Amino acid sequence: MMVVTTPTGDIGAQVLARILENGEAVRVIARDPARLPARVHEGAEVVPGSHGDADVITKALAGADRLFWLVPPPPFSSPGPAGDYYLNFTRPASQAAASQGVGVVSVTTLGHGYRGQAGLLSGALAMDELIEDAGVAYRALAMPFFMENLLHQVRPIKEQGMFSMANTAGRPLLAVATRDIAAAAAALLLDASWSGRARVPLVSPDNLTPTGMAEVISDTLGRPVRYQQVPVADYQAMMRRRGASPAMAQGFAEMTEAQNDGIYDAEPRDQAAATATSFRQWCRDVLKPAVG
Repeated sequence: MMVVTTPTGDIGAQVLARILENGEAVRVIARDPARLPARVHEGAEVVPGSHGDADVITKALAGADRLFWLVPPPPFSSPGPAGDYYLNFTRPASQAAASQGVGVVSVTTLGHGYRGQAGLLSGALAMDELIEDAGVAYRALAMPFFMENLLHQVRPIKEQGMFSMANTAGRPLLAVATRDIAAAAAALLLDASWSGRARVPLVSPDNLTPTGMAEVISDTLGRPVRYQQVPVADYQAMMRRRGASPAMAQGFAEMTEAQNDGIYDAEPRDQAAATATSFRQWCRDVLKPAVG
């Protein structure tokens, strides 16, 4: 029996679809089961509630042997540091997994070994330590920047021919497509042979800067698209205007500063083990249809 969290999220839904295709027994945890498609209700056992709740996660893990773990993004209004959010959300699951002998496959960040403050990414790395210290079998899928983050920029790409972030224009920004994350997670969940603890970096074969990404987007869309870098302080102020608490705005700013400082290069990875989806292929398959 496998347990999948965030079954209505981008990654969780893709992981679940792959498991259902294999006909394996699966249980999902959903805050709002009504949002699950009919095929999930037909093929999976549904446990209502939050996977950050001790009673819910303990019930869901009963009789299970593998858990797909993904902490949802912290609410903009969270008053405390991102690290506290990740640890508080994960602690019940790590304890339940340890007591019931459940192996964990988790989505986390690339950057193990980075020594600076990294906001939300520091929270994800602290989560890794918490799960590892619990003594469970663990595979940490270590991610850089999600290509799907650019879907938030569809409107300015379409209407203004540009997209903007606070990432350094000329510094490579490692990236990964969520479909490759889901493929790796599902493969591990369906494989009962692994044990112990290991990190699994997942990075696309590209090494593009944001400016380079803009060039690929331009080629794919057949129209000019440019990248505009905004100061981190302006990005932080924008987060506050959109309702982020001071702590969360600081967490996002520190995350971007860490990306600009090379956090993704801090963790060794096998260049030969690049994921299947290049940025150009993702633009063709995902971004271009979204832009229209």
